[in-house]
Amino acid sequence: MPVAATFEIEYLQYMDAEGKLVRADLPEFARDTKQLVELYKLMSFVRVFDGKAVALQRTGKLGTYASCLGMEAAHIAIGSAMQEDDVFAPMYREYGAQFYRGVKPREVLMYWGGDERGNDFSGPVHDFAWAVPIATQCLHAAGAALAFKIRKEPRVAVTVVGDGGSSKGDFYGAINVAGAMTLPLVAVIVNNQWAISVPRSAQTGAKTLAQKGIAAGLESIQVDGNDIIAMRAAMDHAIKRARHGHGGMVIEAVTYRLSDHTTADDARRYRPDAEVKEAWTREPLKRLKAYLIAQKAWSEKDEVAWKEDCGARVDIEVNAYLETKSQPTTAMFDFVYAELPTDLAQQRAFALALDAAKE
Repeated sequence: MPVAATFEIEYLQYMDAEGKLVRADLPEFARDTKQLVELYKLMSFVRVFDGKAVALQRTGKLGTYASCLGMEAAHIAIGSAMQEDDVFAPMYREYGAQFYRGVKPREVLMYWGGDERGNDFSGPVHDFAWAVPIATQCLHAAGAALAFKIRKEPRVAVTVVGDGGSSKGDFYGAINVAGAMTLPLVAVIVNNQWAISVPRSAQTGAKTLAQKGIAAGLESIQVDGNDIIAMRAAMDHAIKRARHGHGGMVIEAVTYRLSDHTTADDARRYRPDAEVKEAWTREPLKRLKAYLIAQKAWSEKDEVAWKEDCGARVDIEVNAYLETKSQPTTAMFDFVYAELPTDLAQQRAFALALDAAKE
């Protein structure tokens, strides 16, 4: 029987779990160890911030928080590969990418602390806010990519979705229109192996998540998501081809969620301890640190000093968050309608009366 078409999914890795190179053709940026050191420093900062945010939640000073523990390399590769005028449509845990683009840690804390002003964050004003509804951000990014094409602007829309989110119709719709219209869209599937309590094995029969992009006519690749060099190289390639009118791309970043899904979750109920223990041997910071030390670009002394610096910087951000004055009760009414409907005006008056009664 004749074959209509054949497809392959390539796997990209430069650095193994021990921090040793598995291929010699390093991309240009990775030949400069100073650049790798800066990426490592941001990865370390994100991890210190993440741990502090979890501690704040546990002590009642923060609402439910989504940790990014173990996914730092994928996120920072995304942020470092983008231009300022590109558009980022994140999920809800890509802090590394957002910090690289100018978002302040205190703004992340404000958001998870229940203050919507956190979503009016620093950095590019055209970036999208955090999206808790699963995969809807993919459609937002596709819409931005369409606008870039119509306006003939050399800009790229980048979005992130989880392994579970890649099963949603929103994701398929976004990549389908990107393929049909040759849009400058880069969709990164951060495959951290668990969609809350649903394992990757129960989500799809596909051998890779990257191959979902083939159905949309997009170039697709699977990458070691714990390898910052591989992730950054894949992002550079995807963004460059998209910017020059060659269409979108799907990148599957294979990593692992070392934390609970959020602080409202207890992964011990559904994940084997041995699986998590094994995943810690492949985590991204350990391997990059080993590589940099072997290259004499980093040392244990540098590590201690930088972690102290990170702790001090995070404390400044935490204090800024804790010292932010709460908005008045009336704020929930004052920034929705140009003219407040009668029923909401009555509710506003009632809320003011309650506040007055408490004084």
